[in-house]
Amino acid sequence: MATSVEARTVSASAKSASLVDIKSLVLLAILLAAGFILNMTLGCALGIVGIKPQFIIAAYALTIILTRANLLQAAIYAIVSAAVIQLTTSIPGLNFATELVAALLMSALVKANVGGGKANPLIAAFLTTLVSGALFAVLGTVLMGAELATAVVKAPIVLGTAVFNAIVVQALYFPLKKVPGN
Repeated sequence: MATSVEARTVSASAKSASLVDIKSLVLLAILLAAGFILNMTLGCALGIVGIKPQFIIAAYALTIILTRANLLQAAIYAIVSAAVIQLTTSIPGLNFATELVAALLMSALVKANVGGGKANPLIAAFLTTLVSGALFAVLGTVLMGAELATAVVKAPIVLGTAVFNAIVVQALYFPLKKVPGN
């Protein structure tokens, strides 16, 4: 006598009643890991030519766009990202403020549908990186005791970084958007 056996399947939803779902945190963790490695390798190499890409900013910007994070979720992504940046920053602690403001801006741009029906990753990432970099340059200058006017010298680096990050985020957005669940 033959018996049929059915395979037992278990499914779990990535969404939960919590503030941030596991799928979003996994996405952020993967992008932060890649961003950290790229900052330590390619970022240092490009620093020679005056562009200091911030792949960590690109990582949380992509996470915010792909998950359409609200302000509170974006703040959580910023704090986690700033914690990772502490391993390589020139002014410890400052990134908690700069990335928080930038991530909130990114979330607001996504919610405002900047660039048409959906957030334009190029524009949103450019503005986000520009704000983060400008805040870091100005606040860092003040914290280091230098004249505020000396922050202007950092403007080309901030602008170049914003352009570079915008291109990276735009280039990665569409392939990541095609990943199931995004």
